[in-house]
Amino acid sequence: MSLNCDMAGFREVDRRQFPLQDIPAIVRLFKQQLESVSEPDLALLSIVVGAIENSLTCNRTITVQKETDTFGEAKLPAIEYHITEALYTKFHAIIKGAVDLSQYGSKKFASRELIKKVSDVIWNSLTRSYYKDRAHLQSLYSYLTGNKLDCFGVAFAVVAGCQVLGFRDVHLALSEDHAWVVFGEGGKETAEVTWHGKGNEDKRGQPIGPGVVSKSWLYVNGCPVICTRPMEVAALVSAINPSLNATSEAMEVALLQQELLWLLYDLGHLSHYPMAIGNLSDLEEVSPSPGRPPCAALFQEAATSARTYYRNQHVYPYTYQGGYFYRHKLYKEAFESWANAADVIRLYNYSRDDEEIYKEFLEIANELIPHIMKVVSSGHSARSILKDPECFAYLLRFYDGICQWEEGSPTPVLHIGWAKPLVNTISKFDADVRAQVVIICQNEDGTESTGENVSDTTVPGTTDGKSKLKSEDDVNAVIAALDEASDDCDKQKYLSNEYLNNNNNNYCKARKAGEVDCNSEQDIIRSLESRVIHNETKEDGKEEPSLHPSIAALTAACGEKILNPEYLLQGGGEPFVGNVDETTDTSVLCSNSTNGAHVPSTSKEVFIKEEVKEAAGAGEGAKAVIVEEESASNRPRLVLHSQKMKGLKDLLLSEKLNTHAISLQLTAQSQVQVSKKGRSGQEPESPMGVRAKRSRRD
Repeated sequence: MSLNCDMAGFREVDRRQFPLQDIPAIVRLFKQQLESVSEPDLALLSIVVGAIENSLTCNRTITVQKETDTFGEAKLPAIEYHITEALYTKFHAIIKGAVDLSQYGSKKFASRELIKKVSDVIWNSLTRSYYKDRAHLQSLYSYLTGNKLDCFGVAFAVVAGCQVLGFRDVHLALSEDHAWVVFGEGGKETAEVTWHGKGNEDKRGQPIGPGVVSKSWLYVNGCPVICTRPMEVAALVSAINPSLNATSEAMEVALLQQELLWLLYDLGHLSHYPMAIGNLSDLEEVSPSPGRPPCAALFQEAATSARTYYRNQHVYPYTYQGGYFYRHKLYKEAFESWANAADVIRLYNYSRDDEEIYKEFLEIANELIPHIMKVVSSGHSARSILKDPECFAYLLRFYDGICQWEEGSPTPVLHIGWAKPLVNTISKFDADVRAQVVIICQNEDGTESTGENVSDTTVPGTTDGKSKLKSEDDVNAVIAALDEASDDCDKQKYLSNEYLNNNNNNYCKARKAGEVDCNSEQDIIRSLESRVIHNETKEDGKEEPSLHPSIAALTAACGEKILNPEYLLQGGGEPFVGNVDETTDTSVLCSNSTNGAHVPSTSKEVFIKEEVKEAAGAGEGAKAVIVEEESASNRPRLVLHSQKMKGLKDLLLSEKLNTHAISLQLTAQSQVQVSKKGRSGQEPESPMGVRAKRSRRD
């Protein structure tokens, strides 16, 4: 392509717009580029915003900024046309002077060799006397005036360079802490073009496959945000860094970024870009825009975008949302957001390249959560969340995700610095609160098991509540217990009410009266069935066998309490162990029967299924297997996946915490190097782009 054609995006700009002296003028320039029939010119827009940012943040005298300050009238340095044109022409000359397109043929799509060449041109022209984590090095203005770029800036410059060469298939791919390019037909090819960490420059030109296979968070399971040209504009706007130092920002730069992000939001270019929505949320928290959605809704929109388009593989939408809740003292919501973030990180294997997200979780675990515990343990808000079992469940889910992140990883995550804050935090929750959480351990085959005291139907004759009617063997045990009890029936006391057919004394009465042959087990079973099952008349006049209402009521009540053995075997005392609820009178328990029988009632939302199984062998009667289904709105349920947290389950629920044992278990080297292929079934389609690192607003 000719130079004039390549520069058409800039030449079409009305020169009367220059100099650009205020935010509305810059917004108009961006709007014109985004709504033009041709592609937005990445080089031009990057030079403009880079000039604004660098002039207002570098070597600027810092004034004290109060937390209550909002963005007022912004005064920007004038961006002159001739300076912008000179830098723009310089970038075109660098790219075109170093890349001979005749060597790569006149292909419609870029080749890997061409991508490597463009990245070499950018890379070899950079100065080595700087560090990649320095601020304000992401724009082409920084590159053209000081030969400095950070890792995101290099990737963006490569894409802009390919646009200069006329290739429209080369696009930016963004993870949460890295950037590369996709190219070729349908964007199926990938190539490294920048570095991450130390010594990675030799990867330029290589596909990202090895990083994906390693399941590193850096490559988000091979599903980055694949940018369109407008989304690449959103990436350069999102990368604007208003910071002056660790605690101060240039208000003018922040306001410019906020207005440009709203422009992109209104045009629909942020819907697939959760990180940019998160940046906009941060800005709205400081200075809300009239008539715009509140920042809380934007944080939620970012998380929804991550779940909708990227299979919930993004960590930052949840950590940023949790930070917002934390700053606004919505501590329970913060716990939930951080637990959601841990549910994402569990899908990856930890590596040294994941330093940024490691520091994020370390700060949450060792600074933010302990601070919350300190706040809620004293003052007017004392124990406000410490009595909430859901908060305890969120805490365990948070650590379970981190432990599973460690499993199968070449580098350990947890050390004693993690264990001490966890132990201190858990100790703030009383034993009765911890005991309310139903903890389920997921087995390796995907099935779930629990040792929790979830209410199950208690086997008659037991008092510990651990024996359950869940198999035919359990039913056989019940029948055997009934038969054994009948041998001592002459010593039993008789209940005055003859309708308590669940009581063994009725069986003993039958034996004494000669109604059954005590030598025949089958007759005994039939006799028991006759006491339990009665005929019910239907609307059509037919009689069908059904469970006696007394037995049905007692069965339902078993889901709440443990049966009293004395009542079960002899008919004496209360039906269940323990005191009757204050709201439940014993007289009520003996009502609701059509034939005068005492029918215990239940007040909880516990649903019971009854299955009558016909045994195939001779001498076996009908056996009832009762299965309980726990109410979804009752107690918080938590499924543990990591080996470490499953090993901690009993310690976490014990009345007295063994802090030393918990610390040892948490910091022990993972014994099972779990392959995470089983978790890759939910691999995402892509994470978010590079976020401008700004100080946390506490």
